[in-house]
Amino acid sequence: MLTFSFNRSYIITLSDSNSNITHPRASNNASFSILTKCHFLWWRCRKKMKRECNLMYYSVFGLKVMVPPLKARRNHRIPYLSDCHSFTMARGCLCCVKYMLFLFNLLFWLGGCGLLGVGVWLSVSQGSFATLSPSFPSISAANLIITLGAVIMVTGFLGCLGAIKENKCLLLSFFITLLVILLAELILLILFFVYTDNVSDNARQDLQEGLALYSTNNNAGLRNAWNTIQTEWHCCGVNGYTDWHTALQEKVVPDHCCQDIYQDCGRNATNQFWTRGCYEKVEEWLDDNKHLLGTIAMCVLVIQLLGMAFSMTLYQQIHRSGKKYEA
Repeated sequence: MLTFSFNRSYIITLSDSNSNITHPRASNNASFSILTKCHFLWWRCRKKMKRECNLMYYSVFGLKVMVPPLKARRNHRIPYLSDCHSFTMARGCLCCVKYMLFLFNLLFWLGGCGLLGVGVWLSVSQGSFATLSPSFPSISAANLIITLGAVIMVTGFLGCLGAIKENKCLLLSFFITLLVILLAELILLILFFVYTDNVSDNARQDLQEGLALYSTNNNAGLRNAWNTIQTEWHCCGVNGYTDWHTALQEKVVPDHCCQDIYQDCGRNATNQFWTRGCYEKVEEWLDDNKHLLGTIAMCVLVIQLLGMAFSMTLYQQIHRSGKKYEA
């Protein structure tokens, strides 16, 4: 039999066969529902007691209650139970946060798996596809997608496992990972806006140097990238089709610069070529879609902040309880 003081007013007595509640100013059944739930949970968990530091822990309405052993009760004060209704509401909110964090990170992890699969497929089937820069040949579409997918997978895994297992170490690792990613994004964004002109000039120069490698045998990735871009974007060269004259050292352009593509069309008259440069087309596309890109960036930022907030909320609750709670 166990006796607890609830809210310093109600006296709850629990045993295997009976429960009693008394209050000096209330009838016997004033809190019958609270008493029933407390007794039921104590009766259900009474065989699951754990001994730790010579103290027994009981689960009463989801709350871990520390009760000294019989021989030591005279020297220990039995702790008061928290308000069951308030605790239930708080616990329900935390369970909601827990499973929201798990589902969010599960979708995040599945998306990372998809990106990783696409990146591996591109790497195997297309080789160094979409390698535009001769200075950074490893920056290809396949490598970028694989890296992004791997980062998303690791982050989602930490969040999923940390939430469902209520593991403080994993939740803290998830929080730190999101924080590092967020800081890296902010630093790169600030550097980009500060050095916009330098970035633009260096990108143009690097792309023009890459045109000279178009006809070489060991740069299939660069050649595939330029062919795809010029066909899809209806452009030719970096600044215009004359860039190819300088790069190839003759007045010809790749066949993919032609408005109607056929073999050796790049050696014919210039009125069949796309005259606008690809760099200008990319800048125009970015300017036309700046609101959409800004909205996507804000959504990513909000998702990251919510993930950090939820993980830290769950971390703090687990830290206060000292042990993980059952959902």
